Amino acid sequence: MLLTLGLLYLGIASYIRLPIAGVPQADIPTISISTDLPGASAETVASTVTSPLERALAILPGIESMTSTSSLGTSSIAVQFDLERSVDAAALDVQTAIDSALGDLPKDLPHPPIFEKKNPADALLMTIGVYSDTLPIAAVDDYTENLLAPEIGQVKGVGFIDYHGRQKPAVRIQVDPGKLSALGLTLEDVRQRISQFNVNAPKGTLDSASQSIVLDTDDQLRDAAQFGSIVLASHNGAMVRIRDVGKVINGVEDVKQSAWVGQHRAVLLDVHKEIGYNVNETVSKLRAALPMLVRQLPASVHLVLLGDRTQTIRNSVKDIGFTLLLSCILVVLVVYVYLRNVRTTLIPAIAIPLSLFGTLAAMYLFGFTLDNVSLMALTLSVGFVVDDAIVMLENILRHVENGEDPRA
Repeated sequence: MLLTLGLLYLGIASYIRLPIAGVPQADIPTISISTDLPGASAETVASTVTSPLERALAILPGIESMTSTSSLGTSSIAVQFDLERSVDAAALDVQTAIDSALGDLPKDLPHPPIFEKKNPADALLMTIGVYSDTLPIAAVDDYTENLLAPEIGQVKGVGFIDYHGRQKPAVRIQVDPGKLSALGLTLEDVRQRISQFNVNAPKGTLDSASQSIVLDTDDQLRDAAQFGSIVLASHNGAMVRIRDVGKVINGVEDVKQSAWVGQHRAVLLDVHKEIGYNVNETVSKLRAALPMLVRQLPASVHLVLLGDRTQTIRNSVKDIGFTLLLSCILVVLVVYVYLRNVRTTLIPAIAIPLSLFGTLAAMYLFGFTLDNVSLMALTLSVGFVVDDAIVMLENILRHVENGEDPRA
């Protein structure tokens, strides 16, 4: 009796603590590499960025699959490794491959290729939209990246955050080819002049007998007015600046990318769960943290919860759990209807719940999740186990009815 009560207690406690998920958790070692080449066509990105990186990555050991996408100004590569491979070790190999391919990549990349570890099995918890009625979208992006996202990432159970509709501030220069041609200049001349003036290079040190001072000056240009003042050439004794051959405006890096909340430009955040954490608990903590985050934002910046994807997971798990409960009840009823013996019917009525609670305790012990697959397996196992048990009960009952001693 004590053993039975102990097993029942362990099963109930494990059921309360088991992490809930849509599918079983799986650590799939996947590395995503993204590279930006602003202004380049998809064909140029494929030949100058994607192909060199693919050649360097293809020789890595343990690759299961590799897919790539080349689009306007962007290259994305996803490398999935064998399940036995450590994702941390795979990340080191990917970094080495990227470093070896840097010599074959265009020299004017705004930054080296960026890679991050991802797990396709990580569940999407919710989508949050951030927008403003008055501020430009670049300012909203700045608040999202530097204030909101770090705070959300600190919530226990949050794995990583995907961004959509990001608009980082940038200066856009729209040059008139006709004016350039009249001056004997080309787009390459403009690019070189911008590179010469927009630098942040070390300046050296000032040394004396008693001290050494490092010179730290930032020559990077910040806005459209500064870029427009760059001198391109001298024509008829007058200096020709960039603003004389085109338009220089303060804008964003990618005008072809956007996200919307109603009628407002917005930045969207997809919040994903970290493996091993309970969906319900993580979402509850996120919902509790959102009001505090809203208070930290300016009054003109609004935060709205666009979707809670965990509601589907909870409903699905709840439905299958109800199916499991219903199957147990039907099994007991079927045994009673066909055997017409209350004492015999009590055997599966007690054994089935104890078996299930024991299984739940084992699932918690081995780090499993309460998901659609595991609950469906428990539902099917009830039928398999009880099927053999009914045959045994019928045989035992037949011997008892024939006058044999039940204890024999």
